Amino acid sequence: MIPIAVVIMTKNEALRLPACLASLQNQFAEVFVVDSNSDDDTAEIARANGAVVVNFTWQRSYPKKKQWGMENLPATSDWMLYLDADERVTPELISELRELMRGNLDDYGAFWVAADPIWQGRRLRHGQSNNKICLKHRRRVQFPVIDDLDTPKNEVEGHYQPNVTGRTGVLKSRMTHDCDPITGWFRRHVHYAEVAAIMSQRNLAQHEIGFRARCKKLFYQLPLQGLIIFLYGYVWRLGFLDGRAGFDYAAARGWYYELTALFKRKI
Repeated sequence: MIPIAVVIMTKNEALRLPACLASLQNQFAEVFVVDSNSDDDTAEIARANGAVVVNFTWQRSYPKKKQWGMENLPATSDWMLYLDADERVTPELISELRELMRGNLDDYGAFWVAADPIWQGRRLRHGQSNNKICLKHRRRVQFPVIDDLDTPKNEVEGHYQPNVTGRTGVLKSRMTHDCDPITGWFRRHVHYAEVAAIMSQRNLAQHEIGFRARCKKLFYQLPLQGLIIFLYGYVWRLGFLDGRAGFDYAAARGWYYELTALFKRKI
């Protein structure tokens, strides 16, 4: 077994959780489902697939859900792979994680993982993908305490990255992120856009440093952000090679950034 504790965060994810759990292929030492009082069959599905269900009730204070998991889950491994229920671990990523854990990781605190979107039933191999710090050493990673307790979907840390003690690596293998159904994707991203606008207006991403942070700061000062994101994903990142699905996904991401800009103007 790979000495990593997989942590899946859920809230009414009975439809998407089975595929996430199946993708793990029983290869990980521990699997935890941190559930926020679901009123569907999420907990039952998790237990039936061998996961340990830990209920999380947010107290409208810090720590939020990800940090709480690192501090409180009874995991025997300090390395934790955080997943959402709509994410799938690929066989290639499982193999890379197995080899990674055999090496010396004393200098590392976390690793970035990229996820290819599944859009309209198709895995997009080109265009813009999601990148986030998913693999974390629980004692070397800390989410910042910032003024975001009143934002929508506020029990989980927003789309900002944690502070890492030690080196931060990048895994070559990728996950997939199931965006279907499309209507659900758009509903979620209305909330994400509102949160992103609030974060930007309050300068709540100022704890981030490095080249990525500088690029984000410059980008949010530009006009026509939605068009820029569309062209970046569809043209510069070769999203057109994914056909109509690639066009639609790039257009949807552009819509999200324009919506974020609209929220910023209305705050």
